[in-house]
Parts: sequence; C-alpha cells; structure tokens
Amino acid sequence: MAGGSFGPTGVAKERADQYQGRLTLVVVTACMVAAIGGSIFGYDIGISGGVTSMDPFLEKFFPVVYRKKKFQSKNNNYCKYDNQGLSTFTSSLYMAGLVASIGVSPITRKYGRKVSIVCGGISFFIGATLNAAAINLAMLFLGRIMLGVGIGFGNQAVPLYLSEMAPTHLRGGLNMMFQLATTVGIFTANMTNYGTEKIKPWGWRLSLGLAAAPALLMTIGGLLLPETPNSLLEHGFNEKGKRTLERIRGTSNVSAEFLDMIEASELARSIKHPFRNILQRRNRPQLVMAIFMPTFQILTGINSILFYAPILFQSLGFGGNASLYSSVLTGAVLALSTLVSIATVDKWGRRALLIGGGIQMIICQIIVATILGLKFGADKELSQGFSVAVVVFICLFVAAFGWSWGPLGWTVPSEIFPLETRSAGQSITVAVNLFFTFVIAQSFLSLLCFFRFGIFLFFAGWITVMTIFVYVFLPETKGVPIEEMILLWRKHWFWKKIMPPLPEWADNRQTATLSDCERAEDVD
Repeated sequence: MAGGSFGPTGVAKERADQYQGRLTLVVVTACMVAAIGGSIFGYDIGISGGVTSMDPFLEKFFPVVYRKKKFQSKNNNYCKYDNQGLSTFTSSLYMAGLVASIGVSPITRKYGRKVSIVCGGISFFIGATLNAAAINLAMLFLGRIMLGVGIGFGNQAVPLYLSEMAPTHLRGGLNMMFQLATTVGIFTANMTNYGTEKIKPWGWRLSLGLAAAPALLMTIGGLLLPETPNSLLEHGFNEKGKRTLERIRGTSNVSAEFLDMIEASELARSIKHPFRNILQRRNRPQLVMAIFMPTFQILTGINSILFYAPILFQSLGFGGNASLYSSVLTGAVLALSTLVSIATVDKWGRRALLIGGGIQMIICQIIVATILGLKFGADKELSQGFSVAVVVFICLFVAAFGWSWGPLGWTVPSEIFPLETRSAGQSITVAVNLFFTFVIAQSFLSLLCFFRFGIFLFFAGWITVMTIFVYVFLPETKGVPIEEMILLWRKHWFWKKIMPPLPEWADNRQTATLSDCERAEDVD
C-alpha cells in the first residue's frame, strides 16, 4: 500500500477467510472486566490535577506552592504553580510504572495475562490506601510508587488481553474498551474532585482513596477471567486452549484460527529471548511503531491538559470552582468521543481516524495559542468571551484525541506483534508511553512558565510530525488477523524494503507462515 492511501492493504489471508465465530457474552464480559485496568489509569490522570489545586492538600504537603498561589498569584499567571516538588508528585507514578512495565513482560509471558492483571489491581489498591492515609511526603510518594507499579502491570497486560480475546473483525472496537474505561476514569475523577473540593480539609483524601474501588474490581474480576487461548497454547495447554477458543467464539468450527495460533505458539516457545528477538529485521516495523506510537500519543499534549486541567484553567484566570467545572467538561468530552472511535474504527480503519484526529488537534492548538497570545498575558486575565472560546477549542482538541490517538495509540501497538514477541513489544510500548508521560508531567508546569502561550504551538508542531508519520509509514491493520499481521508489512511500500526477503519457495505460495518469515531471516 502506498503511504498516502487511506484504504486497507491487501494481504494474503487464506486461513483468515475461514475464521468462524461471533461476538459472545463471554468475550464482552471478559473485555469489560479487563478494561477496568484502563479506568485505574484514567482515574489517576484526572485525580492528580484536581488534588494538586486544592488548598488543604497544598498547605499540608507543598506549603511553598500554597503561599505562592495565595499571596503572589498576581506576579505571573503562567508561573504560579511552577514547582518541581509538585510536579514530582504527579510524575513519580509514571516513572515507577515505567520500571514495572519492563519487569512485567516475563511475568505476562510465563504466567499469563490474568496474573499480571491481578497483580496490577493489588498494587494499585495498596497505593490508593497509602495515599488516602498519607501523613507525610514519604508516605504520599510511596503510595504513588505502588500506584505506578499497578499501572505498569495493567497497561502491559490489559491491551494484550483485549486484542487476543476479540474476534478479528471486531478487534479494534473491543480493544478500545481500555481507552473507554480510561476516559470514564478521567471523567469520574474530575467529578469526584468537583465534589470533594468542597469538603475541607480532608476532601483530597477521599479523592485519592476512591481509586481503591476500580482496583478492587480489577483484582476480583481478574481472578474470574478466562485466560486467552493464545497464552494457553503458548504454555502447551492445547486442548484447554481450543476449548476456550470455541467458548469465546461461540462455535466449534475454529480449526482455521486454531491452526494459526498453534503455529504461532510453536514459534513463540522456540524464542528464549523475546527482547533480543524483537531487534531482528523482521520485527523492525513493529518495533518502530511500539516506540513512536506511544511517544506521539503523549506529545499531543493531552496529558498536560488532563493532569493539570484545574491548574491550567486557574492559570488562565478561571476561579477555583470554574476551573474544576471546566475540567469535568473536558473529561466528559473525552469519554463521549471515545465512543465515536469504538463505533467507527472497524469500519473506517485506523489510518483515517489517526490522520483526521491529528488535523483537528493541530487546528485547535493553533487557535488556543493565538487567543492566549493576543488576549492573555502574565499579569492579565482573559475576558469571559475569550475564556469560553478557550474552553470550547480545548474541548474540541480533547474530542479529536478521544476518537483518534487516545484509543489507537494503545490499539495499534497491541495488535501488530507476533506471539513470540507480543509481551515484550507491549512492554516497550508501555515503557515508552510512561517515560514520556513522566517527562511531560515533570516538565509541563515549567514549560508553561517558559513558553507561555507557545506551549500549545509546541504541541501542535509535534502533532504535525506524527500525522505525517502515520500518512507515510503506518499500513491499515483493520480486519487483519493478529497471527497474519507480519504479512501486512511485506505489502507496504516502505517496510517491504526493510523486511528480510522470503525465499522463492515461500514467496510463491498464497500465504506464508511466521515460520517461513523466521527461516527467511536465518537464510538472509
């Protein structure tokens, strides 16, 4: 497929055309339970920004910021919250998650997806409890670290679980249950902050402690989930894997899909070092996507808005209640826009949504930057009319992210790796995502102080780069079975130059297995 095409790439799918099955209640239930892991991620994204704008929380843990906000707020609207300690409160979770996501890959591969989901729920429950009961900074940061470990486990295992459970023709929509749960978590957090801000002086404890609720659901639900057929086959439980596949597809006629999984699992068991294997040429396209998709997702600037929405709106001249109300609005917009993506991703494809969303985000960022540059300064506030305009365009930006890069930044990396490197590939995706989340969370308040309105142009520049990247380098993955995804890259105008050539005997066949690709690289 040419890089400029929106349409799906043709790929040999001899067995894929024989796949049978339907969307079963087992799959829907399992995906809903697993996606709760996304709600944990989202709840923390939304809750931290609201808590860090509450006076009792600042007065107890960050008195310097509290005094600056109360008594020096007129000096510079852009810089009133610039404090590395406050930034570290938000970002420490993501650094802990980064470290955990690397270590969880062998656990997910060796013990299955269920174990990682349960471990993530337990860790997050502990972290939420510590944060709610915190009496000093050490206890507060220890809780954040435990939350980070939970995020590392959940974000690594849940998207894998969803991709492997979903039927091929509905994989995109079901995989996005993770992102939908994330957006619902963000909205719930914003609503919680809006209510607890009025409960002084302990409302912030309630905000942080309520994170234990989805963590508990994730833990209990994880214990009740069926393991994915792919993971069962990878561990040699062929009969159990086939029974599970029949159960989740609602039919006994699963021989074509089961045979693809058997071949993939045999190759997966032969790979002793997945992280080393992922560096080989045949996995180069997937590795590039695993690095750049999560990087670009964060460089949209969305996390800056979601982390610091109340702080950002207060910096732009909104009152305390108005800023929390505006952040609730953005959370609601994000949740609703994700439904658009779920409804359209398996019809329109991944590329159309990513490119269209990128264009809309660029326009919104430029308009917001223009309004702030012309009508807002370090020592003056926006008028009511321009304040409303800023909120409207930020909501349009959030909506574009919600139906494009938000869910697809997770969906695409989770569905492109062959079984033998799938867990390692997802770990890389999560680690990169959390690394840049950490960087942005730690630096945003300083960047806002330094760039001022230019911060929105900074992110608009990155969105331009990533939209072009998708247009040129990402093939359409809609409707392509996971086990045959590797054939997709061999049809792409650019990646076929990178992939090792298949031997003539394999290239002449209608389809080539993963083993053919493995042997082709060995010959090469």
